[in-house]
Amino acid sequence: MGLGGRSRTRDRRPLSATTGALALATTGAATGMPPSWALAVGAAGAIGHTVSTLRERLSARTLTLRASSWLLGAGWTTWAMATGPLTWTAIGSLAVLGVGIGTAARSTALFEDARELELIAIADRQVDAAIQAERRTLAAEWVERVQRVCGVTVTVLAIEKWPTATGFTIDAELPGATTYDQIAKDSARLSADARLPHGCTVAATPGIHQGRVLIDVSTVNVLEGEVGYPADYSPLSINTGIPWGIRSDGREVPVFLREQCALVVGPTGSGKTNFSHTVLAGFARATDVLTWVIDLNAGSAGLPWVRPALAASGADGGSGQGTRPGIDWLAATYDEAMLMLETAVKVGKHRKVAYQDLMARANTDLLPVSAQIPQIMIVVDEGAEILASNDPAMRKLAAKILEVIRLLRSMGLRTVLTALGATGSVLGNLMIRREAKARVCLTGGEVEGMDLSKIFPGARGLRVDQAPYKGAGFIGTPESAPALFKSWRIKPHQIADIVTATSPLHPRLDEPSAKAAGPDYARRWDAARTAWMHDTLTTKTDHRPVNGTTAEGPARSGGLNLSALRDTPTPATPAPTDEDALAAEFMAQIDAQFGTTPEPSPRSGPDEERPAGLNLSAFRIEREDNEARQAALALLLAAGPEGTGASAIARALTDAHGTTRQTVVGWLKTWTEEGIAVRVGTGTKTRYVHHRHTPGT
Repeated sequence: MGLGGRSRTRDRRPLSATTGALALATTGAATGMPPSWALAVGAAGAIGHTVSTLRERLSARTLTLRASSWLLGAGWTTWAMATGPLTWTAIGSLAVLGVGIGTAARSTALFEDARELELIAIADRQVDAAIQAERRTLAAEWVERVQRVCGVTVTVLAIEKWPTATGFTIDAELPGATTYDQIAKDSARLSADARLPHGCTVAATPGIHQGRVLIDVSTVNVLEGEVGYPADYSPLSINTGIPWGIRSDGREVPVFLREQCALVVGPTGSGKTNFSHTVLAGFARATDVLTWVIDLNAGSAGLPWVRPALAASGADGGSGQGTRPGIDWLAATYDEAMLMLETAVKVGKHRKVAYQDLMARANTDLLPVSAQIPQIMIVVDEGAEILASNDPAMRKLAAKILEVIRLLRSMGLRTVLTALGATGSVLGNLMIRREAKARVCLTGGEVEGMDLSKIFPGARGLRVDQAPYKGAGFIGTPESAPALFKSWRIKPHQIADIVTATSPLHPRLDEPSAKAAGPDYARRWDAARTAWMHDTLTTKTDHRPVNGTTAEGPARSGGLNLSALRDTPTPATPAPTDEDALAAEFMAQIDAQFGTTPEPSPRSGPDEERPAGLNLSAFRIEREDNEARQAALALLLAAGPEGTGASAIARALTDAHGTTRQTVVGWLKTWTEEGIAVRVGTGTKTRYVHHRHTPGT
């Protein structure tokens, strides 16, 4: 009968329509069907397709084709049923009709395609016109503003809206001999004239040539809120840049440290420690970087990156489950730091000789850094203060740091130094100013000792009050001018996740370098040098050491018992003495007299850990509460991303532990404060989600 399909989809059904009409006419003639029925069906089809065509807003050509195809098909069927469908005249006329409708359908489909493309183009032109009108208005506004505030008449060539919808960039041409810094010095006045929100700035930077300027205008303050470290732990490379945060336009800031050292300045409370963890996270993800950390303040900067490997090595009896520390070496004392720096100098000097042939084949004077020959990044917490110290011992340490900076750039040994303030005493060393071209200043709103002109000499328009938020500040590299940025927030649980996720990515020191490093490097995780790390593995709930330690000290002397370093036997358990037997008999008498020995619990096993000493009711209550708490935490983790509530957890624990809802509420509040759980919703819709199921962890 009719075609009945959309013209825009290249309707190819004329053959099926003609064969259908022939079959209907033959059947109708054989059964005595009234011919008028076919005509009625055709008329209904023509009316229905006319309505649908109008609703779809197709062209009149398509409407005519659809209606006529139904009517012509119905007319032929009616005539054939009356005169006989199996005559040469009927079959021939049906073939001519099918070919004609097919040709018309093909032509109409092409016409609809062209018409649709034209409508899309018209819509795009309308959108472009609206955008251009908006940009012309914006351009005129800023030309007038720059003229009024800076006394410079610029010509706007283009305006680009940032993909993050947090601002835009103006590309303008400067008049005559005007330079971009004539606008940059008035950035604060331009921000005030534009009535930008606090935390939003106007920054002028060089354009494609010296007669052009790029004016970045941020309209949304991305510095105020907390931005979590990305959950993407994919591999990175020192050769392609390590991200250290985000700009005010929401884009990541990559830092290239193959040849550059870095300097990080931040007073107390500015987020410098958190930023150091961000730096270490980037290095942990790099497949061609080994990170050595010096922190004479009890090693606190590097301990979170070692603890997960320590815990894993103790939890499974020393197998370590293949987990390697997130850093390759941690020095918390002066002697260990000196040992590390002397080893670094040995490695660098040996590489100069051992890899001459490799550099000759690569036709370069820089050692080709890769996963097979990794770069060593030495992160020194408050290293700038070490360089400025007058203490004789610290001056020796400073001399070694400067030796690494001065001699070993080409051999892939670079440093990241931190400092508490941007002052002349800290930044007075010429070597630091010359080599540390990647510079970060976290202000936290602190004004005292934060002279931005010392850390970013020559930069215009930078003021501390532009970044009064924790974790916010300025970053400048040889590839990008100093500008505002926001450091990612990284918490201890995420550090543990990163250590576990990136453990397979860590390279190993190449054989020539390891040979030059000698036993000082090979034994860096020995018990005598890492025993202090085990003191950090204690729990908060019962104050009992984990990882097989006792209240008096480590239960084993094996240091960081990883698979590559498992050569220290675990001491055997001492045999029972006469005093132990006497104490056991005394305990039995007390239990018989006072009934303090608990009945066997169905949840207890032969290996259940029990507190030492008298097993009184207070200890039983503490153990049962700890079991209920662990069961509640397991329920929270099993709830997944949807989370659960205090009432649901309490109901699940009532029969087994007799736990009340009030007790569960207290646990959830503590876990929220510690970062274990995240609270979602308020009131009766409050629920809690385990940190492993929240975005960014």
